[in-house]
Amino acid sequence: MIRSRSWATGWTALRLAMAALIAAAIIAQFVSTVAGAAAAHRDVPTTIANFFSFFTILSNTASVVVLAWAGIRFLSRGRRLEPDPLALAAALAWVSTYMVITGVVYNLLLRGLPLQPETVAWSNEVMHVWGPLFLLLDLFLGPCRRRLPWKAALGAAIFPIAWIVYTLVRANLVTNPTTGQPYWYPYPFLNPYESSWGSVIGYMIGIAVTIIVVAFGAVALGRARGSREA
Repeated sequence: MIRSRSWATGWTALRLAMAALIAAAIIAQFVSTVAGAAAAHRDVPTTIANFFSFFTILSNTASVVVLAWAGIRFLSRGRRLEPDPLALAAALAWVSTYMVITGVVYNLLLRGLPLQPETVAWSNEVMHVWGPLFLLLDLFLGPCRRRLPWKAALGAAIFPIAWIVYTLVRANLVTNPTTGQPYWYPYPFLNPYESSWGSVIGYMIGIAVTIIVVAFGAVALGRARGSREA
């Protein structure tokens, strides 16, 4: 059934609906964050830059783009049951990895913490629970999967490494617009002022290993379900 045209069409509709829901969640949180900053006379440009410095926002934004790409491509090609092109297959594996990590890290380490000054409750749940769960299911149920080379799993680490470097370099160049502290970290576990560099490095290593493991799992599922055809 999963390889049938009707299944592929139905799942594609779910992909596009989830892309729209996640986009709405990002927009709702953005509007709330910026409006709250303006009302409280906090620095709005810094607040906007900080908003797009959260791994959650970046991973969810990427998932919107990739889910929409997959959905529009399938429909525009007459709903043909053909393997995804290599770039799309890799992008699906990578955003699934990032979203699963987002869900796991948030629900294990961050749930209940006020990461955004004006958190929108439903948006928060979409980005940290429902979006990650959908992308996890997509690994098992999404149509048109193709086999990826194992090295594609290593490619998933490029973006998180770049994000961590950016975060640590930027942190001490920014004044926290909410507290006035002369630094800003998006997540407490990356903040050496709240714990220690040893703790930060430990979390970084743990998350990096988890990303690689999840990425290899995503590629393994794609290889088990997918086609070798180009």
